[in-house]
Amino acid sequence: MTPDFLRQLVNETTLFALAPFLVLCAGAMLLLLADIVPGAKGLRAPLFVASIAVASFFEVRLFDHPTLELFSNSFVSSPKTAFWGLLFLSSALIAWCFAQRYYDEEKGFLAEHDVLFLCSTAGMMLMAGAQDLLTFFVGLELLSVPLYTLAGFRRTRNDSVEAGLKYFVLGAFAAAIFLYGAALLYTDTGTISLAEMRAHGAGTPLALLGVALIAGSLFFKVSVFPFHLWVPDVYQGSPTPVTALMATGTKAAGFAFLLNAAFLLPKSAATTVAVIALATMAAGNLGALVQTDLKRMLAYSGIAHAGVLLLAVAGGLAGDPQASGALNAALFYMAAYVFTAGGAFGLVAWLERETDGPVTLESLRGLAARRPAIAAALALFMLSLGGIPATGGFLGKYLVFSVAVRADMIAVAVFGVLMSVVALGYYLRVVVALYMQKPAVEASRASEPHLPATLATGVCAAMVLLLGLAPGWFLARLV
Repeated sequence: MTPDFLRQLVNETTLFALAPFLVLCAGAMLLLLADIVPGAKGLRAPLFVASIAVASFFEVRLFDHPTLELFSNSFVSSPKTAFWGLLFLSSALIAWCFAQRYYDEEKGFLAEHDVLFLCSTAGMMLMAGAQDLLTFFVGLELLSVPLYTLAGFRRTRNDSVEAGLKYFVLGAFAAAIFLYGAALLYTDTGTISLAEMRAHGAGTPLALLGVALIAGSLFFKVSVFPFHLWVPDVYQGSPTPVTALMATGTKAAGFAFLLNAAFLLPKSAATTVAVIALATMAAGNLGALVQTDLKRMLAYSGIAHAGVLLLAVAGGLAGDPQASGALNAALFYMAAYVFTAGGAFGLVAWLERETDGPVTLESLRGLAARRPAIAAALALFMLSLGGIPATGGFLGKYLVFSVAVRADMIAVAVFGVLMSVVALGYYLRVVVALYMQKPAVEASRASEPHLPATLATGVCAAMVLLLGLAPGWFLARLV
């Protein structure tokens, strides 16, 4: 490497744009060192929190900074990627807080657990800023490989090992499909750059086949029909804090790139994408209706919410009059979902820890009488997932359906609203169990309050209400 090339590669602008990613990588290395240096194990939690906090600081700094194109426009840093980055960091921190008492019998493995969390979050950031297929694939694998390990982290439990194996095998197929699609696109266009593909177009049969394969791989990652069947089993078998990270951060990273690369699809594909979105919503909501296990119900719920987000992509393809309307709607919806689903899965982890068993509708009966704070927070998260007014979930759905309406997809928007009404059938079952039913068996003794989990629950509940009642700050920065 020549000195001039190194000066172009490493400079103040590049380091500033990559600071959140570099901080997470440095934090992961320091966590590994703290685990082997005598007397440094107590630094594990401060190092993790400091890594997230410093990375968040740099993401906030990037809000008011113009778009930066790095490495021959293979990676971009912009206010929009900063929003995505904050969502990734929030999802990781929320899941980590609820994990602190979840692994009591595996105390010796918590350093590796935190390192994998940081590495996976760093992969999400690469995916959100990727401007070519190779950068995205590196980010995808940096996200996925740690999650395969985290899904099977409780290796003494068969369901966790099974979840990790299923996720790994299916994820490997999805990665191979992505590479096949990228190879076909490169063969047709002669480039892996999204900007050059935008100029070249992808209208030939070979290019469209490549786009279809890439879309299929992304649909697997974000759990879109018909690539959603792995979700209930993997979510249920994985440690619940890991499930929280999968359901929020992974979904956000997949949609961040999907929205960025949606132009590869022809405008005529908008109807097909809308049909897939509606099928995803139907599969998720109808599947959740028959569930009694709360964790499995939330897994199907996540599928339905992926369908709503895909509806924003369809609306953008069909020609949303507001150029960034689809992206802004998806950003707001994902923000509401990260705090809502993250809080809901976190409370499931908290209750699992208390009862040492699955959280079912039966076990939730009468919870409001003995754990009023947890019951209130869980009820709020259920209402937000159902799109009840005054919550972030309601405004998120309103923005997404508005995108569909402006794109003249009236019937699609109406069907989406009807599916949201169907979803209330299982969300309200949880609220009824919490407040209107007596426990069938004697309640187990409540555990002592846990500060990280309590703080995470409070922050998630506050953000759900703020996004629903006072969304001005967020919406003003999406314009």
